[in-house]
Amino acid sequence: MGGVEDEEPATKRMKLSFGELRGLSNGTSSVEPAAGSSRGLMARPLQSAGDDEVVGSKGVIKRVEFVRIIAKALYSLGYKKSGAHLEEESGISLHSASVNMFMQQVLDGNWNESVTTLHKIGVLDESIVKSALFLILEQKFFELLDGEKLMDALKTLRTEIAPLCINGSRVHELSSYLVAPSLFGSSGQGNVSRVKARPKLLEELQELLPPTVMIPERRLEHLVEQALVLQRDACFFHNSMNEEMSLYTDHRCGRDQIPSRTLQVLQAHTDEVWFLQFSHNGKYLASSSNDKSAVDVNGGVSLKHRLCGHQKPVSSVSWSPDDHQLLTCGVEEAVRRWDVSSGECLHVYEKPGLGLVSCGWFPDGKLIFSGVTDKSICMWELDGKEMECWKGQRTLRISDLEITSDGKQVISISKESAILLLDREAKVERLIEEDQTITSFSLSKDNRFLLVNLLNQEIHLWNILGEIKLVAKYRGHKRSRFVIRSCFGGTEQAFVASGSEDSQVYIWHRGTGELIEALPGHSGAVNCVSWNPVNPHMLASASDDRTIRIWGLNNLNVKCKGKGKGAHSNGVHYSNGKT
Repeated sequence: MGGVEDEEPATKRMKLSFGELRGLSNGTSSVEPAAGSSRGLMARPLQSAGDDEVVGSKGVIKRVEFVRIIAKALYSLGYKKSGAHLEEESGISLHSASVNMFMQQVLDGNWNESVTTLHKIGVLDESIVKSALFLILEQKFFELLDGEKLMDALKTLRTEIAPLCINGSRVHELSSYLVAPSLFGSSGQGNVSRVKARPKLLEELQELLPPTVMIPERRLEHLVEQALVLQRDACFFHNSMNEEMSLYTDHRCGRDQIPSRTLQVLQAHTDEVWFLQFSHNGKYLASSSNDKSAVDVNGGVSLKHRLCGHQKPVSSVSWSPDDHQLLTCGVEEAVRRWDVSSGECLHVYEKPGLGLVSCGWFPDGKLIFSGVTDKSICMWELDGKEMECWKGQRTLRISDLEITSDGKQVISISKESAILLLDREAKVERLIEEDQTITSFSLSKDNRFLLVNLLNQEIHLWNILGEIKLVAKYRGHKRSRFVIRSCFGGTEQAFVASGSEDSQVYIWHRGTGELIEALPGHSGAVNCVSWNPVNPHMLASASDDRTIRIWGLNNLNVKCKGKGKGAHSNGVHYSNGKT
């Protein structure tokens, strides 16, 4: 018939039992026939009687499809005898006789016969047929080229591949191999490698052809994984550090997965604690206070450094991307950069006649940015050289400031009721406009969502990816006088936590907006919360009662060294902040 198959040595041909054809996903190309299988059995047409039979209590699973998917899974796992016996006992063939023939023809390199059979296996979509033909004929072309049969390869390209009128650029590429075979990388071993590529071709065809013709590879695994993921996503309290899930029982987490027990009370500050933030690696916690100091805590257990040097209360802190340095911002004063290991102040950033109101790092850790009292946003090199300054109504005097992890968007409160999203590269500005005064905001780890705290005791969740859209509201906490901050947290940031003026920490389910916990313990307003980004079972809160509380799970037997009293005196290091 003019194809490669006419002259191929018999020893190079792959003969698989029809049961073994199912196991090609494992890379098998030549194996012994499975016991209990027979060509007569496997060649029977696909089951038609009983196609309407269903299994399961809901009546939605077709028995024939269910059996075929199980058989496919058995073959994929290497249990070929079991797969063949299932087909025999159930009377349900995995594939029709024509599909089995087609698969064997592809593996044997019988290209002309496989093209003929392809038109008989029940594929109605002409575009799919053409795409499948292209893959088959491309393989034929390459094997002819490997065998140095240039004229036969040219004929295949001109009379079989080109008339399909698809993949024009690929056809052009194939023609270049005829002109310069060296581009193709032809070698004496090319024919062997191409023959080994036939199972891969069969996998590509399997992905292309309809699932009613050829069962998709690992379909049962996909369905089981999909069910597990849906169970996890529907689990209201899912906050597990263990990613493993069992098939034996339905997945369900209890309320005990939410940090709700005070593990430790830190008393390192002598005045109201306004702000706190865990490091990216979850090992450190930094806090700032009205006492003009910032505190660097070791893993939420013991005090590492007390950073002194600001002349005014410290409003916020920001960890460098590698957690080796820390920025602190005094209220309308200066920004200081500290070395975390030594507690030494490395640089002071300030503008003559103006004060700085916020601070943050660029993702590469080589630049910092800050809001200024003249409502501009400035970008600095680490040595203090001012690189860029966005003038105008860019930020307020009391303002949060964030930059997305790709460094493209700067986010700030530009007006009392509006948040500015500034695209640095495209020079495009977008606004989130609220009806109420905005007091603070927090950016999610994936840069998709923004938590916005409002004067009217609501927290709004905005989707800022693409079109800006309000997606959820959280209520229940108290706010009348102070700036209260919220944060994302837990596994996949599935929860929202917030401080409150009623001395409690509030936790909501992010997706549903339902209030899960209101945690008592503080004796003053809770100004800020921070959820450990590595340990979803650890939450920290900062309060006007001058303390920081570390929250964990109720079922943990935690021995807190010093029980809070000694926590602030264990390993204290003082730094005067001089540069």
